[in-house]
Amino acid sequence: MTDSSLLSSELELQQQEELYQQLLLQTMGKLQTETTNSKLIRPQPGMCVKTLSVPNKEKIFINICQSDSVPPPPDLSRDDLVQLLQSEDPSGYRVPMSLGEPHTEVDNNSLGCTAYDVVVNQEFFRKCQKDPLFQQFVILVSVEGLENKYSLELSRDWKVLRNRKFLGSVSEQNIRTKSRPVIQELQPQEASTAAARRPEFQLLVEPPGGEPEYLIAEIKLPGVTSSRSLVLDVGEDRLVLTARPSLFHLDIFHPFLVHQEKSVAQFNISTQILTITMPVVSS
Repeated sequence: MTDSSLLSSELELQQQEELYQQLLLQTMGKLQTETTNSKLIRPQPGMCVKTLSVPNKEKIFINICQSDSVPPPPDLSRDDLVQLLQSEDPSGYRVPMSLGEPHTEVDNNSLGCTAYDVVVNQEFFRKCQKDPLFQQFVILVSVEGLENKYSLELSRDWKVLRNRKFLGSVSEQNIRTKSRPVIQELQPQEASTAAARRPEFQLLVEPPGGEPEYLIAEIKLPGVTSSRSLVLDVGEDRLVLTARPSLFHLDIFHPFLVHQEKSVAQFNISTQILTITMPVVSS
């Protein structure tokens, strides 16, 4: 964390406090919005996918479930999907889904294993059932979603179980009822972010080994002279920063769940580096 002794004046300390308060206010607004746009559902079984964790090769089962309460993804034709899978970043197409917590189950050999429940839109799931290419795609995005959320590495050599739609028992899930838009119409006050450039940054985990306690983001902001020009939003697994006017814009997802309300931001005017310290939620 930045040593407060490096700050040049009492005024800058006040500006840091304002930035921190701004972060907390935006975080609370985000929490209230997510609570409003969520509800408890009991999804329907869909298909069960078997794979392995890497490198310990433990059995992992992914229950891909369906519910009409999950928003549908943007319309995607088969030709679009082929081009998407051939691109360098197929994850750019976002499929709204709910990723449940891991639960311990017993496989057909009476051995312990881990299962995850993933819920997607019901109509989209039916589309995937009709076309093997779409089925492989929904499995891929489910695997990548679990890897990002739980810091996993899963084998791509998966198998869809023919005679089992679900491993374990179907549990209720709290899901978002509104999807994040993939394409947004920029309002006049928002259009400036399109011209802003992406700043250099690095993500550090403390401690470097063992169970992570903190995720620290260090963002270089050359030309920024005061924290008053910064707008920061810390989500559970997302970080959004805008430096006004039209200097920098950063919007990233990270593979950890963090305590939004306990996160702290400090801007060092000497180095022009913003440091954000985010406590990691214990897994």
